[in-house]
Parts: sequence; C-alpha cells; structure tokens
Amino acid sequence: MDIKQFVKKYSTDFGSLLNSLEATEGTDKIAYEIGIEKAVELVRNVQSGNKKIMMIGNGGSAGIASHQAVDYWKNGKVRAIAFNDSSLLTCISNDFSYAEVFSRPIEAFADTGDIVFCISSSGSSKNILNAAEQAKKSGCTVVTFSGFRADNPLRKMGDLNFYLPSHSYGYVEILHLFIIHCILDAKLYCLDKADIFNKNNPL
Repeated sequence: MDIKQFVKKYSTDFGSLLNSLEATEGTDKIAYEIGIEKAVELVRNVQSGNKKIMMIGNGGSAGIASHQAVDYWKNGKVRAIAFNDSSLLTCISNDFSYAEVFSRPIEAFADTGDIVFCISSSGSSKNILNAAEQAKKSGCTVVTFSGFRADNPLRKMGDLNFYLPSHSYGYVEILHLFIIHCILDAKLYCLDKADIFNKNNPL
C-alpha cells in the first residue's frame, strides 16, 4: 500500500467510525444522539447549580482533558478543570502511586453534583478506573469515553458512556475530542443560541 492508498483508507475508515459511535446509560444501550442530549443536560445542570466538571486522562487523553476544560469554562461558561499540573502529578505519584494521581485530587476537590469526564482509549488504565470509583463515592456523575475492547472496565463504570469500536489510538483520541466538543457545541448552539458554525466569519 502506498501513501495515497493509505490516506484514502485512513479517511474512509475514519468516516465509517463516525457512524459507529456507541452510547450507554449505565449498561443500557441508547442512541448516540440521545447520549449527547443527556450529556448536554448534565452539563447544563452543572452550570445552573454552580457545580464543576473535572476532566482526566493520560497522554493524548490528558491533552484532550486540558483543551476541553479550557473550552468549557471559556466558551461554555461552565466551571471545568483538568488535573494535569506537573507538580501535582509527580507529587501524588511519588508520595502515593501513579494509580492515585486522579483519585486523590477528586477526593479532595469533588463536591456532590459535580461531573467527572473519564477519558481513556483503552478503558483499562488503573488511575482512571480508581478516579471513576472515587468520583462515585464523592457523589459525582461519571461520564466515560473509551475505545478498544467493547467490554473494557471503564465503560461499565459510568452513568453515561461513549465508546469507539476501534483499536487505533489515533481514531479513538480524535473521536473522543470530537464527542466532547460536540457536547459543548450542542449546548452552545441549541441552548445558548451561539452560532458556533460561523463564529469566526468576518462581519
């Protein structure tokens, strides 16, 4: 396969995955669009209740968490934070364990009624699973974003779950970003009446 053929396959497969996005409420399968609708409602409730969203992930998923936490508070006017500060990560890893780098901050900062976005391509990262468990103990709603195996453990832990049936890190990470962006943009466009499609067009 040459590069041109690869690009065509890569793009075609990516497009097919857009039509394969799955959502579950608990363990009950729901339409993807209904999943987005429910996520928007959760975000709106957080905003109206002056609660917050905490976003967590490793590696590329950490980048998504940081990026989207900023977008949610800057554009969506929703309190949001990601626990990706280098001092926090190295301190908790050194003093406790890397498996606790997110569960410890959630334990310290979570309030009942908050949301935790748990982002993991594999859905099996121990520190993300621990964080989801702690979030539930702290009275938070857990929204998960996973890929790889359909029976990954993270997918079973969320109140609302979004899953990508792919083992490609690239596809899964890009589409996790797409979904989380979609949730915010749906809120902005449908509820806040912000024209997210033409915001940057010159007047």
